[in-house]
Amino acid sequence: MISRTLMKGKSLVTLKDFTREEIKDLLELSKQIKKNVKAGIDFQPMLGKSMAMIFQKRSTRTRVSTETGIAMMGGHAIFLGSDDIQLGKNESLKDTSIVLSRFNHILLARFYAHADIVELANEATVPVINALSDKYHPLQILADFQTIEEQFGKLQGLTLAWVGDGNNVLHSIMVAGPKVGLNLRIATPAGYKPDSDVVEYAKEQAVENNTSLLLTTDPNEAVTGAHIIVTDTWVSMGQDSEAKKRIIDFEGYQITMNMLATADPDWKFMHCLPRKPNEVDDEVFYSDRSVVWDEAENRMYTVMATTLSLLGIDL
Repeated sequence: MISRTLMKGKSLVTLKDFTREEIKDLLELSKQIKKNVKAGIDFQPMLGKSMAMIFQKRSTRTRVSTETGIAMMGGHAIFLGSDDIQLGKNESLKDTSIVLSRFNHILLARFYAHADIVELANEATVPVINALSDKYHPLQILADFQTIEEQFGKLQGLTLAWVGDGNNVLHSIMVAGPKVGLNLRIATPAGYKPDSDVVEYAKEQAVENNTSLLLTTDPNEAVTGAHIIVTDTWVSMGQDSEAKKRIIDFEGYQITMNMLATADPDWKFMHCLPRKPNEVDDEVFYSDRSVVWDEAENRMYTVMATTLSLLGIDL
């Protein structure tokens, strides 16, 4: 049994706020939950508890994995879309935070602005989980780490290459990757670099944890020797007006077998989905080197583990 006492009452706004030990603990619990689910073991540690899920942005994996996972544990997850509550219309985020905290044991939110998830966590009197903001996507990276461990048996010493936009997914990889021992090789086009504060923090963590960090505009340089190759959408929700320009700016960044010729012989490909063909071709995406479906499935186990940990509940 893994103790949840250390993280009880904490919020997951960004993995920047979590130590190496806490991240590893979340992953261990997630793996244990997955074993229980696969073995058909009935466990209901959230019986009588509820989660309010605020969604400003639509979702497939986040919504379904969370609702299903909370239900499996005996809890109740309440989906609150933009048209379901007064938030942003007749009620402030502060007031919404306070009210929902009176009804629910934990809150989860998928917002556009990272400042909103920060305010929600500051004003709520129960733990808050960031299910995505424009700055970070911590639940996705926990699922990624679990998938990598399943494939390679470890995280320490592996090299992860990012080829794509300097976005929220990359930011989460950068603040957490060095803590778990991953070497990072990051390729972003000029003008699409990760935020400078994230870069500085990642550099500090790389030194502290004796890992390497490469930033380049050359995707071929980034993937050389990499065990894991990761990309994401080039055009996120809310960036539709920039789509044509972005596709031009990302020319040469589509992941292909030819690009991966210099990667580690046992390389694996990851994408948090939904995927568009201009980001990665079908040959790579549907190959036996692609672990995107395992990655998507693990979203459920990591949100379950995070929820139990923040509530201080043992299995």
